[in-house]
This record gives sequence, C-alpha cells and structure tokens, in this order.
Amino acid sequence: MQAFKAPLNTQIRYRSSSSLELENQHLSSDGEDTDLEEKMKRMRQETVTEKMYRYRGVIFVVSVPLLLMSFVLLLMPRVPVEMNSMLQDGEISHHENFPSDDRSRKYAVVFDAGSSGSRVHVYCFDKDLQLLHIGNELELFQQKKPGLSHYADNPQEAANSLKSLLEAAEAVVPEALHKKTPVRVGATAGLRQLPGDSSERILQSVKEFLAGKSSLKFKPKWVTVLDGAQEGSFQWVTINYLLGNLGHDHSNTVGIVDLGGGSVQMAYAISDDDVKNAPKPIKGEDSYVKELTLKGKEYHLYVHSYLRYGLLAARAEILKLTMDSDSACILKGFHDSYNYGGSKYKASSTPTGADFDQCKKLAYNALKVKEQVCKHMKCTFGGIWNGGGGDGQKKLFVASFFFDRAAEADIINPSVAVAKVKPADFEEAAKKACEASYEDAGKIYPHVEKDNLPYLCMDLTYQYTLLVDGFALSRTQEITLVKKVEYKNSYVEAAWPLGSAIELVS
Repeated sequence: MQAFKAPLNTQIRYRSSSSLELENQHLSSDGEDTDLEEKMKRMRQETVTEKMYRYRGVIFVVSVPLLLMSFVLLLMPRVPVEMNSMLQDGEISHHENFPSDDRSRKYAVVFDAGSSGSRVHVYCFDKDLQLLHIGNELELFQQKKPGLSHYADNPQEAANSLKSLLEAAEAVVPEALHKKTPVRVGATAGLRQLPGDSSERILQSVKEFLAGKSSLKFKPKWVTVLDGAQEGSFQWVTINYLLGNLGHDHSNTVGIVDLGGGSVQMAYAISDDDVKNAPKPIKGEDSYVKELTLKGKEYHLYVHSYLRYGLLAARAEILKLTMDSDSACILKGFHDSYNYGGSKYKASSTPTGADFDQCKKLAYNALKVKEQVCKHMKCTFGGIWNGGGGDGQKKLFVASFFFDRAAEADIINPSVAVAKVKPADFEEAAKKACEASYEDAGKIYPHVEKDNLPYLCMDLTYQYTLLVDGFALSRTQEITLVKKVEYKNSYVEAAWPLGSAIELVS
C-alpha cells in the first residue's frame, strides 16, 4: 500500500484528527501506527508538573506582574482599627481639623484639685507635641467649687464631686482613644494641709472612683498630692511652652510666680554658675534646683514652694496674729469667722474699719521676713535662697490669684488675658479697698464674690507685701499678669496642668 501524498498545489491546514479518522487513515506500515499510538498515550498521561515545565515561559510572563501588584498592596499603610470604627460611626468627617493618621493624636486629661475648687483640663497633641484644637478651643476647661479639701469628713463625696468634670472630659475625647488617654489628678496645697489621714482617704476614694467610673487610661499613681516643686515646675513649663521659649537659652525664658490658695511658687531658669552656688535645702525641704530637658535643651530650674503662703492660707496666718482681737485687715462692719484647713479664726473689723498701714505690718509679720536669718548670699522671706537672680528672672509672669484680684479690684481690665502692671498698682488698689466698708464694697467691686469681700483689703495688701518684701521686687518693676496665653490664635489657661500633660504624653 502506497503512502498518502498531498498534491503540491494544495494548501495544508492543521487540525486535530478525530479517533475515527486515525483508525481509518492509510498508514505506510504497522510500525508507524504503533509509534503514533505511543505518542498519544504519553500526551494523555502527562503530569501537571510536566505541563508547568512545558509552559514555563507563559507562566513566568503572567506571574511577575501579579507578584509586583501584591507587593505594592502589602506596603500600603493600613487605616488603624480605631480610625475605621470612628469613620463608620461618623465621629470624624472630612471637614474636622484632625490629622489623617489617628495614631499621631494624643489626648491627656488633668484634674487640678486645688484648695478653692476642682478644675479639669483636656489637651490634644500632635506627634510633635504641638497643641491641636478641641472644637474651637485649644483645650477643654471646666471648673466647680468647692475643692476636694472641703469634704475632709466625707471622702466619697469628695470623689463624687469630680463626676460632672469627668463626664465633660470623656465627651470630648474620641471613644476609640479613651483607653489610650491618661487621666491624672493632682491635688495641691489645700489637700496637703488637711489634718490626720484626711488627704489619704480622699485620694483613695478618688482612685476607686476613677477605677470604677472612668473609661480613660488610669493608674493609681496618677492620683497624688503634688509637691510644691512639681507644681512650680509644671507652671514654668506651661508658660514657656505657650510663649515658644522652650529650646532656647535660659536667658530667653521667663520666670513665674504662681499664687494659689494654699501655697505660692516661684520658678525660673538659672545659669550654670548659680547652680554651683546653690545651697543644700533646709531639712525637710525639696532641692532648690531641678534639671529638665525640653526640646533638646537642658535647663537648670530654680523652684521653691512656700506652703501656707497661698492667698487663702495667708488669711489664716494673718488672722492668727490678732488671735481673738479685731483685725485692721477686715472691712468695716464685718463680724464673723474665717474657716480654713479645718480651723476657725475670728474675722472681725475694728470700730474704725480697715487700715492699710496696720494691715501691711500684719502681712509683713505673717511672712516672717525678719524671724529667720538668711544663711545664704540672697534670700527671700523665711530664710529661703532666692536662686541668685539672673536673666531667667528678669521677666516675671505672675499668675492665678494675682490676676484674679487685680481684675476684681479694677487694677486691670477683667476681659484681658495678659496685662502689664507694677507692684505699686497693688498698693494703690489696697489703700482704696481698705477705706471701703463691707456694706459699700459690693457696689464698688461688683466682680468680687461675696465670700471674698470682707478680705479684699487683706488680700491686696498681702499681695503687695509678698511681691515687695517677700520676693524683693521694686515697687516700680514691671511684671506680667497672666490668665491665658495666646497660642495659634487661641488662648490657653496659664496653669500647671498643661506642663503635667506634656510630661504624660512625652
């Protein structure tokens, strides 16, 4: 049988033959037929691995782009779980002033438990520790009276007094960040002066209250009585942070005097030479010099807190001097008692009313300027080293009750946040207040709270005496009264909690 040959002029088309065609096809010999059957058998039995090897070129061309796309997707940043939840819940909109990465925001909640009242501050920082807005402001600030020390006999009620402030703080912190947001309670001089174990019992109740009621990040060690050095240091950090002074030489910073209810603090940065001359503190007192590193700059901070010389505590010290007699510091026509730190003092005017010169003598004696000998080159009152002076003290920012009384006594405009004054301005205001009767004072000083009216002559006289005789300032030295400091076109309270918050989130 002859082999099949295609005509030369016929176009050849390639197609797969059917099994029937293969059977009927005329082949030249039995051997050729056997070879074809063997080849078909091998093709049907070819493994997946063999097929992959045979088509390896095609597979390589297709797989490389897929691998590259997977790698790019893997490297892309993922949206944090908290942010995802907040976006789904509608808590964050495209119009709100938040960073795109939620992890860069840090909140801090700080309670200032002072002798005159409790205050809560909430701050939000970016990754560079710059303040971010909370709504229209750069902080949430709320306060209520009285302070924790008012509840000396009822620790549970003291803790419960913080409830509304805590709720306000939790409301402005995004819920997804509650567990990452620290809450600190810093009690100041008012609690330090309570008798017996009253302060410890109040602090324990506050710890239990936060542990059971707060959804914020809480540690028992964050509820404490601040020592005076901490309070003064935090206040110095706060004001210099808001002024943009941190990171510069100590000569470019400002000093602070913070007059609270129970204590008064002075703090300012000093030179290396003054650090060498710093005396050892009196037994039981804190070290005069603290070392701080802020924005890459090391500072030596002179700081001292004078317990019992805050404005409310000083009233008690002055009234002690007259014992059960009438006082030349009380406005004419007022006869009652003054309660402070669990003790009661007679607060009654003389028949002729208050007298500035006599009141100043009482304030001077209360400061004990002459009673303790100065063992150092330079001292403030009570034989306390004054830090040596220097560039860090040349610009003094004076806060808290200094500002409040100045605003209430018309020394400054109550609507301003910062004002330049001189100690002599307090002297002039004190003389005027001492001439008023208690009955007329309410009309003359409408901004003074009723409970403070009988002591207005005393308060202003004490403030003048503290500045001039206590801290040895000139009557005509310019000082800056500060309530708030402008920062990023907003105003922030010039109070120690901001310095504490910076430490918490650093």
